[in-house]
Amino acid sequence: MKKTKWIFVLVVAICLIASCSNYLSQSKAVENTHTHVITLGSMGADAQIWKYIAQSDQAKKLGLNIDVKEINDGVALNQATLNQEIDVNAFQSWGYLKAFNDINHHSLVAIATTYLEPMGLYSQKYRHLNDLPDKAIVAIPNDTANTARALRLLEHAHLITLSQNFNIVRGSTADIINNPKQLVFKTIQGSTIPRVIAEVDLAAIGNTIALDSGLNVLTQSLIHENVSDKTAQNINVLVTRKDKINDADIKKLGQLYHEPFVQTYIATHFAGTKVDVNQPVNHLP
Repeated sequence: MKKTKWIFVLVVAICLIASCSNYLSQSKAVENTHTHVITLGSMGADAQIWKYIAQSDQAKKLGLNIDVKEINDGVALNQATLNQEIDVNAFQSWGYLKAFNDINHHSLVAIATTYLEPMGLYSQKYRHLNDLPDKAIVAIPNDTANTARALRLLEHAHLITLSQNFNIVRGSTADIINNPKQLVFKTIQGSTIPRVIAEVDLAAIGNTIALDSGLNVLTQSLIHENVSDKTAQNINVLVTRKDKINDADIKKLGQLYHEPFVQTYIATHFAGTKVDVNQPVNHLP
């Protein structure tokens, strides 16, 4: 009887040890799966999109654990990337990145393209660009990259001519060599332009700001940018530090962004105004 009792105790002990061992193995496997967290910094609509991506089954299948941090300032986002507070950021255009690097002499690099968010020209007073009167007042963003971008769009609309050596990142109104309508330019903080649109004749507004103000660039602007060689500077990119450029998981982010489920989400929530651009970064000028 005693022998049977000890056999029973031994069997139970073996089962408990096996069970604990299995539990620890499974726990370790789960821990190993989530040890590498990618911290992605973004803002506004981009942050919303990346939070959706981070929670998706597709991200999990790729073994990606994405933590999205919102920082509502472009310079701060780039500084946080440089300071290793975040691994990658998603908010800026190719031109903005180049301007930041030129000024700050830092080592940020683009790893993937995402989309073009067209800038548009809007007016509450006129339905066609040809209706603009002489000396019309035009509001354009006052930050360096978007000032140049607005002027390029105005040139595309045949309202002005820019000098041949116009800098597509740092160009200014001083580079206008022909202004047949004698347009009067007001440089204003980009986020505030929708508030003064009724007070000016024409306004150049980036799509993120336009969307936040209830404007659809594809249906309400008088003219807007399209994907082309001339708008390559305005294509948005994913950005990281040089030491992270070969990180396998970070590289997967670019692939994931262009998956159909993401594009469906963007089309549904942003009315098609974030135009998908999937091309190698080394093709950007």
